[in-house]
Amino acid sequence: MAVSVLSAVGAAHADPLTGAIFTTDSTGIEVNQNQYAAKADVYLDGGPGINAPVGAAGLPQGTYTFQVTDPSGKHLLSTDDPSCRQFTVDASGVITGVVVTGCQHAVGTPAAGVVGIPVQLIPFSNTPNPGGVYKVWVTLTSNLNETGCAHLVFGFCPSDSKTDNFKVKSGIIVEIDTEFFDNAGNPIDGLMATHTDTLGAQNIKWSEWNPDVLAYHQAHVEGVETGTHQITIANQAATSTTPACTITEIDTQFPGQPTVQVLSGPGTVSVPIPNNAYNNKTDQSYFINVYCA
Repeated sequence: MAVSVLSAVGAAHADPLTGAIFTTDSTGIEVNQNQYAAKADVYLDGGPGINAPVGAAGLPQGTYTFQVTDPSGKHLLSTDDPSCRQFTVDASGVITGVVVTGCQHAVGTPAAGVVGIPVQLIPFSNTPNPGGVYKVWVTLTSNLNETGCAHLVFGFCPSDSKTDNFKVKSGIIVEIDTEFFDNAGNPIDGLMATHTDTLGAQNIKWSEWNPDVLAYHQAHVEGVETGTHQITIANQAATSTTPACTITEIDTQFPGQPTVQVLSGPGTVSVPIPNNAYNNKTDQSYFINVYCA
């Protein structure tokens, strides 16, 4: 499996959505490896992103629609009408509730310290993916069936959507982990990596220390589908909770490969996930190490 790389820093779309989406339990708490025991356990939340630094942008204010597909985007798994799958985001960038249409989804009860209302994803059909992986999509309702989009996925334009993968009853973990280090080799939490999936949709992940979900100073992209993913890492300014990061080097270590230096500054790393990723019966982590001055 060859290491493929490199492009200059640049968004996949001229005006991508800010903030992030993520799956949680009914209380808005992260679940280990985005892996759930049952479909009814999966909820959607959104905002600046889990463990984002103070002041990080959330989702733009507005009304959104979501859908669940298989990770390739070839099969629509949500079984209700899109009008049933709407939620609202306020000026602070977090989910405030569902749109009442008579068929709206249930919501959870946020745990102490959780900002945003978790929205239950069922009903959706079983995924055909052998690893038990699903993809949840979110887009502004005004962008559904967007005229001029090169490729609509059941009405969602990837370049105007956020996506995140999750697993139900899957024992195999395939993920992309990005870790940031200062010039003394110490890990840094609260730094951002932008994930572009195989369909061109983006989401933001933040490096975090959370042993309860096996996050050891890493920005996790969970349950990745086969195909080529992009991880974009930019220089980042200091905030009240994180130091600045001026990138001096980006290395990769993919399963079965030695560590390879791929960039001497900010940029985008291509991560090819092979077709047999979920057939190996062993967990696979694709590591990206980012060194900051």
